[in-house]
Amino acid sequence: MPARSKTKSTRGSRSGRPIMVLLDLLGRRWTLRILWELRDGPLSFRALQNACERVSPSVMNSRIRELREADLIELLESEGYALTKQAEELSRYLIPMDDWSKRWIRRTRGRQA
Repeated sequence: MPARSKTKSTRGSRSGRPIMVLLDLLGRRWTLRILWELRDGPLSFRALQNACERVSPSVMNSRIRELREADLIELLESEGYALTKQAEELSRYLIPMDDWSKRWIRRTRGRQA
């Protein structure tokens, strides 16, 4: 039986296993979009909200708070919100998923034609 991690659980994760905690956090609506929009550099709250299109200010504030608590984004005084070093490392894993998803969509749409 695998040892359980003492990682703080997140909404939906009772196991405390690090991968489950991460997937629960990333699976929350708008979380990945916020991280994705910050990949090219810092954005103010308003610019980030505009980049995320339909997200409400209350949901944006909630996700920002969660991502800051998870040490994935930080507030830079004069620049706005930015990815932390940890989130930059995570982004390096998301880029191949983005590439894969583009190929997947093309194949899926090709079958539907």
